[in-house]
Amino acid sequence: MRFAFLLMAFVCWGTLLSQGTLQLLPGTEKIYAIQNGIHRLVGTVSFTYQGNTMYCDSAHYNEPGKAVRAYGNVHIQKNGINLYADSIYYNESLKYAKLWGHVKARDNAYKMSADSMDYDAKRGRAIFRSAGKIESIVSDESIVCQRGYFYPGNGSFFFSGKVHYKKGKLDVKADTLQFAYEQQKLYFLGNAQLSNDTVRIFCQKGWFHVQDEYGKLYKQAEIFHQQHLIKGDTLFINTKKNDYEAFGNVFYKDTQEQFALLGKRALLSDTRHKGYITGEALGFQVLEKDTLYWSADTLYLERDSSNNNKYITAYRDFKFIHPQLQGKADFAKYELKSQEFILQERPILWTNSAELKADTARIWLKDSTIQQIYLKDRASILMELQKDSLYNQLAATELIAHFDSSGNINLVEALGQAWTIFYPESKKQLNDTTIQVQREGLNRLFADHLEVSIEAKEVMSITYFDQPEGIFYPMQQIDPKEKWIKNFSWNPKIRPLKVSDLRSEHP
Repeated sequence: MRFAFLLMAFVCWGTLLSQGTLQLLPGTEKIYAIQNGIHRLVGTVSFTYQGNTMYCDSAHYNEPGKAVRAYGNVHIQKNGINLYADSIYYNESLKYAKLWGHVKARDNAYKMSADSMDYDAKRGRAIFRSAGKIESIVSDESIVCQRGYFYPGNGSFFFSGKVHYKKGKLDVKADTLQFAYEQQKLYFLGNAQLSNDTVRIFCQKGWFHVQDEYGKLYKQAEIFHQQHLIKGDTLFINTKKNDYEAFGNVFYKDTQEQFALLGKRALLSDTRHKGYITGEALGFQVLEKDTLYWSADTLYLERDSSNNNKYITAYRDFKFIHPQLQGKADFAKYELKSQEFILQERPILWTNSAELKADTARIWLKDSTIQQIYLKDRASILMELQKDSLYNQLAATELIAHFDSSGNINLVEALGQAWTIFYPESKKQLNDTTIQVQREGLNRLFADHLEVSIEAKEVMSITYFDQPEGIFYPMQQIDPKEKWIKNFSWNPKIRPLKVSDLRSEHP
């Protein structure tokens, strides 16, 4: 940036008037006012001093006070810098200069214009007001604002009032903008918006390195990058690499896959094709009719080569809530498009009145309905019939559960060491309006392959594909050892039922 050199024209001109004697060029007439030492210069006014040249239509020069007023087509030249105005006032004793009307400054790279400009050498500050504009002659870099302040001592600009800065693809709009031109840093105070061909950024405070395209944002900071939205108390950004890191109250949304994540820290990286959010991480996906919620200590985003999100992976204390299904595990992987879950490390699932467990669980959803659940290794399904006493139970190496549209299990395929315990019931018509339902006893079957038809938690029929081993106990003669499948456990207290359960432990 060479904005500084343009405004330094004030300093150059101040030096010109503060030393030595003006040397008038041909065509300039000098009229003396002896009583107060003020000279009036008329004609084609021009003079030089140590290689500096000034032109104007007329001028008043106060020689004792080292002050000058120039009028009409004022033009100053020094070291390749040209300064223009309708009129200029300079006072050497006050170290102050003022320019009015069509003020322009130009060198071989930049030009600047404004309605008026001031330079206060004592404060080391130059000011232009009312529709100032600075633009490059050799590139598309420019800045427009209502007011601008320049401090030559530290090389900083302050712009305010509808500030609009452009350089290449970078477009910045702000209430107030500081530009440290030697560091190539923009500092934002108040509402600010940055954009290029792929990113839109908003904040109320922060800084951005123009050359290397990285920065730090605060206060209602948010980024829109393609289908990605990121918000946070603090954002670290790199728009050249499209890498973003967020801290504080973090919110991330994928508008294409219609899901969002919340937490305390997040990373989204195009260069590494991944992202994550951590710190009481909570997520949700908007389905056609309902919403799927999930939480974990950390949620990871796996992305394809085009940086579209494909999977959400979770480690430690994963929980989820679906209208028909809830669950928890210490590892989970969710495919966003197919709505397929893989749960490992002690997964437990609940659907209506059933509890499902295995070493690995695979779930297929279709919007608001469960399509199928596959359980592998130490797989079991429990259905409570009578609180704390009776449960229909299935266990096998593999279980495949099928569901009706209400989220109830209606068929289970059991493969490998299949084991069922169920309590068949009988119904007796007592009168026109009363039916007596009674449990007949406990029925236990072993087989290698079974298919169990279920309706409203009740086992309606069992199909076996090899010779089963079975036994039946009347209700009063049940062997306590036969009441439970191996490693039976019923866990209603840890079942997440509402969103607030996802971020807190059950008692």
